[in-house]
Amino acid sequence: MNNNKVIKLLGIKYPIIQAGMIWCSGWELASAVSNSGGLGIIGSGSMYPDILRQNILKCKNTTNQPFAVNIPLLYPNIEEHIKSIIDLKVPIVFTSAGNPNIWTKELKQKNIKVVHVVSSVKFALKAESCGVDAIVAEGFEAGGHNGREETTTMCLVPDVAKVINVPLIAAGGIIDGKSMLAAMILGADGVQMGTRFVACKESSAHENFKNMVLKAKEGDTRLTLKEITPVRMMKNKFYQEVEELYKTNPSKEQLLNKLGRGRAKLGMFEGDLETGELEIGQASSQINKVFTAQEIIQKIMIEFNSIKSQMLIANKFN
Repeated sequence: MNNNKVIKLLGIKYPIIQAGMIWCSGWELASAVSNSGGLGIIGSGSMYPDILRQNILKCKNTTNQPFAVNIPLLYPNIEEHIKSIIDLKVPIVFTSAGNPNIWTKELKQKNIKVVHVVSSVKFALKAESCGVDAIVAEGFEAGGHNGREETTTMCLVPDVAKVINVPLIAAGGIIDGKSMLAAMILGADGVQMGTRFVACKESSAHENFKNMVLKAKEGDTRLTLKEITPVRMMKNKFYQEVEELYKTNPSKEQLLNKLGRGRAKLGMFEGDLETGELEIGQASSQINKVFTAQEIIQKIMIEFNSIKSQMLIANKFN
């Protein structure tokens, strides 16, 4: 992998990136992933400015490897977050949920690499035109906030790969070495994983939520609330209440009132499995054990290299 574009760009050992998930990815997870050869990301979307600064400082104190901060561009305190990132010399920023043109130039002027998350070819081209260093193409399978297009990773990645020149990172439904290799065969230079790292020892997700992820079966998640912002979540009491509300042809205001404030924190961070919002991807059905970040990355790379070697051997004799 010496010539891998993502490894070269980000200065990491393996082209594995841990997604910046709200309420699940604080400094402990980010530093553990970075120390294990991947790129750890602090998810700032669930943090007040002072909390983000604390997380960045703790991450810097626990790893000497590159790490990143994910910033949803619609976040209300984004100016303060950007200031903290610049002041504390965070090397890499992943942006999402908004226009990459607003902050990319300023961040790059401070020698900060910028990666933007998209859910369509249209937005991939726009992000590249704004000067980002790499693009994450996130498919419909992914957990949390998602694109309205409902394009799956297996379709999105090759479509984006055909039209951009910057490094491409695949996300959505990628959980192990097999899916990582599949994404790279389709044109990705690396992968981003969120769901797999939710059920990780160092994740800041509540133990109740982690245990529910381990029990997830096929079809236990659904993309909903598209009128507000599409989000994939587990089917629990809150989800069923949303479904009942849809039967009344609700207004956007009614949906916002049902969602309320702090719903994701209640579910993922505080462990209320009934009335909280439980954001997770479709690949949760494939997770049955909580591992450390180091164990996860080691298992992924062993499987990735093993299958890749088998394919090369088979090709040699065919």
